[in-house]
Amino acid sequence: MPVSRPPRKTERPESDRLSDRGGTNPTPPLAFAAVILANVALAFGPLLVRMADTGPVAAAFWRITLAAPVLALVTLVGPARPRMPGRGQAGLWALLLIGGVAFAGDLGTWHIGIRQTTMANATLFGNSATFIFPLYGFLVARAWPSRSQGIALILAAIGAGLLMGRSYQVDPRHLVGDLLCILAGLLYAVYFILMSRVRVAMPPIPALAWSTMASVVPLFVFAALLGERVWPDHWSALILLALGSQIVGQGLMIYALGLLSPLVVGLALLVQPMVATAIGWIVYGETLALPDLVGVAMVAIALVMVRRGSTRTVATPHDRDNE
Repeated sequence: MPVSRPPRKTERPESDRLSDRGGTNPTPPLAFAAVILANVALAFGPLLVRMADTGPVAAAFWRITLAAPVLALVTLVGPARPRMPGRGQAGLWALLLIGGVAFAGDLGTWHIGIRQTTMANATLFGNSATFIFPLYGFLVARAWPSRSQGIALILAAIGAGLLMGRSYQVDPRHLVGDLLCILAGLLYAVYFILMSRVRVAMPPIPALAWSTMASVVPLFVFAALLGERVWPDHWSALILLALGSQIVGQGLMIYALGLLSPLVVGLALLVQPMVATAIGWIVYGETLALPDLVGVAMVAIALVMVRRGSTRTVATPHDRDNE
């Protein structure tokens, strides 16, 4: 009895054509550069939140609200225009909605934590998705990390610990801020997992535009319930936050999310505490010493290892069946 053959490797499924995932190299240089630049841009977020003259959650609200019309306009004039929900797409739109709410929770808790801990701690703990998102990727692939991937993860973990450890020992009063940032990091991981699934079926800008709009109302309600000052006297920090963090930073991040493995995306998040450590040293006089420099070096080595170790495509069982 004839059976249908699985699609050949050269045949891209519909979901791949709708996004930009594909090709034989799972770590394209352009996508890798995008994820690094995204994290550099996002690393300035804590500085801008501290500069804003609104409450911390209100700053997150304006980051989203000011960015949403720009993203919507770019989406409407671009080739990949957003579609309204259709038959069979309820799951996709549910992912976008839940992802937007998770991102709102991430920003709200993170922005509160930013003002209660150091720049380095806020950025490091707020990006604890560094290790959660790769774990999700390994579970989905049903495979343990390779030797080079395992070494990269260990180096990244030690480097991250060095970036955080000495700062926490100096002032344990950062504990509340650190815990809030850890909660933000968990929500950020949920957002990444959901958006990585969205990106299989949707290009980056529409995906970011819809998820951004889904974050507006939750953040406004969050800020109102906390009784924060919402309307600012000065807009410069908030405008820069919307442009740098949401449009540029998250735009490049969502683009890379559709092309890179969870391991590469996760470890690239450690670029943020590297940059934030330097910002805290330059702007706030937060001490930068040998452990910080060693931590930065170890994270950099981990990124190089995972970038070089991810350029080989591993054949799947279906691929071997077709040989």
